[in-house]
Amino acid sequence: MKAIHFKTPESQQLYDDYIDRIQRTVSVLPPTERQDIVMELNSHIYEGMQGVTIADENEKLKELLLKMGSPEEVLQPLIANNSLQQAAHSYNPITIAKALVLNIGNGIKYIIFAILYLLLFGFVFLIIAKIRNPKEVGLYFKNGSFHLLGTRNSLNVQRLGLQEVLGNWFIPVMLLGLISLYLVITLLLQAQQKRK
Repeated sequence: MKAIHFKTPESQQLYDDYIDRIQRTVSVLPPTERQDIVMELNSHIYEGMQGVTIADENEKLKELLLKMGSPEEVLQPLIANNSLQQAAHSYNPITIAKALVLNIGNGIKYIIFAILYLLLFGFVFLIIAKIRNPKEVGLYFKNGSFHLLGTRNSLNVQRLGLQEVLGNWFIPVMLLGLISLYLVITLLLQAQQKRK
């Protein structure tokens, strides 16, 4: 990107600060996208300043930058969408969580995805609980029909006539369910991103 040179120090400082803010905001994007965005906004500033006299330079630049808006606000949807695309392809749960937080304000579908990912922690909780209290956690049936997936006091299990059906297979089944659901939700997220 070729920087614009202004005649007044105030205008130069204002421009330099604005470009720095743009570069900081887009620093999370891949280098080619970063460069394209900075060049596009720089070009917009250059075109907007054509034909301006030195006496009007500072006021015109302030007005132009005000119209362009704060880089942090203007570029936020672009950054959030890009972060989500990268996260969905990385399968990294931490990256996905951060990207969903950035996108929460961009629609109900992102809230639904966030809730689905949060539900996966239920599987993690059940696995940990089964390790700590093997007799009180499981998949319980009563009279041949599903009753509960979770924790139950062992006295209540006997009193209610519940039967834990998975036994030692509980943790492997929960791990398999956790991984399967995680992959399905992430693939749905990828498919949703491709439709944009």
